Amino acid sequence: MAAAARAGFRRLFSVSAFAAPPPPAARPAAEPCNNLFVSGLNKRTTSDGLKEAFSKFGQVVEARVITDRISGYSRGFGFVKYATVQEAGEAIKGMDGKFLDGWVIFAEYAKQREATQPPQGAPYEYSS
Repeated sequence: MAAAARAGFRRLFSVSAFAAPPPPAARPAAEPCNNLFVSGLNKRTTSDGLKEAFSKFGQVVEARVITDRISGYSRGFGFVKYATVQEAGEAIKGMDGKFLDGWVIFAEYAKQREATQPPQGAPYEYSS
């Protein structure tokens, strides 16, 4: 009797009245380009350190760690720009999932920024 009661109790609370949320839609992969998005960076990683780590795979045109305006520390991501798309592809193969400054980093092709429309007209209307 006790086992049947436990099974009924379990069944009572195992079914939710709410539907499970749909799985997240897969983000489309970015087009191959010479600009890489690097995430998972240590807060102490600098642009120079990022450039040095990625220079093994080709000519790095620019490496930039995005920093917090107030503290100046890394926000945990950055961008690396190569001279060619082939070098960028080699860098993804060589650095994606590897350690940099003690943290596992992820490298992928950067997505193009969507153009934003500038605000039209005055944001506020004043009455006199």
